[in-house]
Amino acid sequence: MTLSLRNQCVLITGASSGIGKSCAQFFAQAGARLILAARRKDKLQTLSDDLQKQYQTQTLLLCVDVQDFQTVTTAIEGLPTEWKAIDVLINNAGLSRGLDKQYDSPIQDWEEMIDTNIKGLLYVTRAVVPGMVERDRGHVVNIGSIAARQTYPGGSVYCATKAAVKSLSEGLKIDLLGTPVRVTNIEPGLVETEFSNVRFRGDDGKANSVYTGMMPLTPDDIADTILFAVTRPAHVNISEIFVMPTDQSSVAHVHRRTV
Repeated sequence: MTLSLRNQCVLITGASSGIGKSCAQFFAQAGARLILAARRKDKLQTLSDDLQKQYQTQTLLLCVDVQDFQTVTTAIEGLPTEWKAIDVLINNAGLSRGLDKQYDSPIQDWEEMIDTNIKGLLYVTRAVVPGMVERDRGHVVNIGSIAARQTYPGGSVYCATKAAVKSLSEGLKIDLLGTPVRVTNIEPGLVETEFSNVRFRGDDGKANSVYTGMMPLTPDDIADTILFAVTRPAHVNISEIFVMPTDQSSVAHVHRRTV
């Protein structure tokens, strides 16, 4: 029997766009209450208004940067009583910067990727999971990447951060053994979001070229996959889902149609 998400409390990081925004929409439709976390409060507010209009969803907005440990901790500890019992955590906040060679890339790019993709995920997990253990229920979903499995030119630091997400997911499940708390690592291939635009710092031409001539996954595809994992019966833990578009078979193999 699948689990119902009605009135469940779901925290989504990086909720203002892309996969996080799609997760908000899918989980709202399933009847969940949503804590939407991101840096851009205006986008969070717009999303919240839309969800209220479409699904009468209860939402709480957290304007936080997951790179800041104190901000994350204060935000989670300061949640109103009715929002403290988080049932599902979706660690979606993440980014990539540049495609420079490892020995020649800007240190700031490293810092941003490591601080967001690894430390940010850890900060939020550390703030939320003890409550799940105490309440004897919960599910942590980490958004990893195909990059955890296959390193590509110019992406070694980003790939290393996603390999860390894979290890952290596996390690968290080991640490939670004996509790009912579940852990899932989602590893997508090419998904068309703001990801490439962020990587190339607003260069639309470079960003669009990543998906030229092929059909990438959509944020909705990933949100649907996450919803599947979270709604399995309580004794079932979907540990890992590796999902790619049909037009992709590896990091280096993408079928592109001539225009």
